[in-house]
Amino acid sequence: KKDIKWSMGPVLKRSPDITKSSVTKSEQLLRIENHDFTMRPGFGGPAIPVGVDVQVESLDTISEVDMDFTMTLYLRHYWKDERLSFPSSTNKSMTFDSRLVKKIWVPDMFFVHSKRSFIHDTTTDNVMLRVYPDGKVLYSVRVTVTAMCNMDLSHFPLDTQTCSLEIESYAYTDDDLMLYWKKGNDSLKTDDKISLSQFLIQEFHTTTKLAFYSSTGWYNRLYINFTLRRHIFFFLLQTYFPATLMVMLSWVSFWIDRRAVPARVPLGITTVLTMSTIITGVNASMPRVSYIKAVDIYLWVSFVFVFLSVLEYAAVNYLSTLHDRKERNLREQPQCTCVVTHSGQAMMSSTYSEMDAMTTSHYGTPERNGEKHERILVQLAMDSERNAHVGAGAGGNGGSRAYRSIWIDTHAIDKYSRVIFPIAYMIFNIIYWSIYS
Repeated sequence: KKDIKWSMGPVLKRSPDITKSSVTKSEQLLRIENHDFTMRPGFGGPAIPVGVDVQVESLDTISEVDMDFTMTLYLRHYWKDERLSFPSSTNKSMTFDSRLVKKIWVPDMFFVHSKRSFIHDTTTDNVMLRVYPDGKVLYSVRVTVTAMCNMDLSHFPLDTQTCSLEIESYAYTDDDLMLYWKKGNDSLKTDDKISLSQFLIQEFHTTTKLAFYSSTGWYNRLYINFTLRRHIFFFLLQTYFPATLMVMLSWVSFWIDRRAVPARVPLGITTVLTMSTIITGVNASMPRVSYIKAVDIYLWVSFVFVFLSVLEYAAVNYLSTLHDRKERNLREQPQCTCVVTHSGQAMMSSTYSEMDAMTTSHYGTPERNGEKHERILVQLAMDSERNAHVGAGAGGNGGSRAYRSIWIDTHAIDKYSRVIFPIAYMIFNIIYWSIYS
């Protein structure tokens, strides 16, 4: 029993020394307590160079409404602080976590024009500090930042956007801290798995500029620039293709009988309302910019084509009503009621038809040759029916039906619209896609 008590004595005596020690061995090796780390390295001398490199882990969201983007990245800083140098026979570095970072000097970087940002802390703070024997320091953090991106949506959705994430020291001007990309454009690395649903990432590159503040001075600013090209296929399916179908559907009314008012009017109104719904749906998901977007031009021109097809039938119906009224007035005019013999009926009928045709030929104006010709045919058809009742042959009835079908089934405006509307819309599409694509 005495041997057991004697062997346990040293253990109980050493453990309080370890737990109560306020300075760890690593801090003693780095001489943390011997220096004032509130001052930058080489204070009073030339600016301390701080190299930066970035690895982009993900590009999460691009918002046209909020004009911003969200990016997760590994931000690494490189500098030399001789106060942290330590003797080492193996020349190996020492790695620490966020607990030591709070006791030494680190660059005070921030993201310009950022809306929200945070350092990940699951399961612990995602911070790494690596110190080399000669005093060189590597400081790495994993951060997610949401920053502004001023987008030009004049070519939306056939647009290409360029956004940038800007890094800068908050307190130290270029006289105290020289911020630079450690390996130039190779300082920016991206994950090969980065992809976006609506955009294709075309390019990542870095730049460096000086930023001036009137109250504090000049600062080094690093830029992470990336170019995004929008995928058009989604908008082709959801916007352009339905709008084109609505325009083509409105042309169907040109082939419908002009007397079929219940068929042509609802068709025109339905296409107009559908185009209004498409325009409203697109604008609901877009910011209220003060300029016209490319999609607005296409949708509103399509809306005008649909609306003109409705006006086309209104014009056809109105002109047809005027024509029918004139024809009715012409038929109601007093005609010759002379009694003729049976043998002279054919000659009288022929003479009447010729006189009626001559009278009708002077009824229209010279500018409306097509309509004047149709009026002549209608009068001849009416006369043929009259002869049929008197005793003309069956061939006259066939001719009257043929002549009547020319006017009833077609109208000059419908004939021209069947050609003009598709050609005009096709020309518009050629011009539109050649400009914006």
